[in-house]
Amino acid sequence: MTEDLTRMLGDPDPEVRDGIAFPTMATWIDEGVYDELLVGLGDGMCHGLDIGIGLAADDSVFRRSFSALILTECIDRTTTAGLAGPEVVLRWGDRVMGWLAREQDLRGFVPGKGWAHALAHGADALGALARSPYLGRLELTVILDVIADRLLTPTDEFLVCGEDDRFAYATMHLLRRNVLGLEVLEPWIARLAAGATGRGDADNNPFRVAGNVQSYLRSLHLQLALGSEHPELRTDLLLTLMGHLRTTNPAYFPPPRAH
Repeated sequence: MTEDLTRMLGDPDPEVRDGIAFPTMATWIDEGVYDELLVGLGDGMCHGLDIGIGLAADDSVFRRSFSALILTECIDRTTTAGLAGPEVVLRWGDRVMGWLAREQDLRGFVPGKGWAHALAHGADALGALARSPYLGRLELTVILDVIADRLLTPTDEFLVCGEDDRFAYATMHLLRRNVLGLEVLEPWIARLAAGATGRGDADNNPFRVAGNVQSYLRSLHLQLALGSEHPELRTDLLLTLMGHLRTTNPAYFPPPRAH
């Protein structure tokens, strides 16, 4: 049945993929059915990340994207049940981050076929990695770089299917670990902010990068402001984000007039 369900993760029919395969496998993982086989299952999902990689607007995206989502469940299971070990989780993390950097199919919703959501599911996997106690300062810094690299890569279309919120939510899990200090976080935010101002010409939409980055920074600010389980550096991060949002949106936030 697992072999059949794995194939069904790549089915273009959302009832098969979203309605049967994913919830069945996710439930079994959460209930411990796969505990003795979890490493093999996760490795199999890593293989699924390579199927059709480099293609865009192709049905192979479903297998890659939903393999990442099942791998998210596998990583979370290792955290809650103390399974596998650091070597396994770091191996999975390396595969997820390598795939996310190379993924070319950025469609969110595909009419008639449902959610592709490769970037959103990749963000979910990053969030699971950030929650894992097996990842330390170095690995968490790499996750930040992967998020920045992905958001600063020009896209043909804007990311409008909640990808900004999913990346911000993954970032929140990382920040709640309270491992990285401002000496890492402030330059990282500044790097993103540098790409948050529209640049282009008559042939290039200036917001192909800036629009996605702006949405992410705003979402991260909102989640820091309204979310629960505040990270220790919440106040400093809010002030940093507010400063960059003001600077990158001068038309809306002009400096106060001198009296």
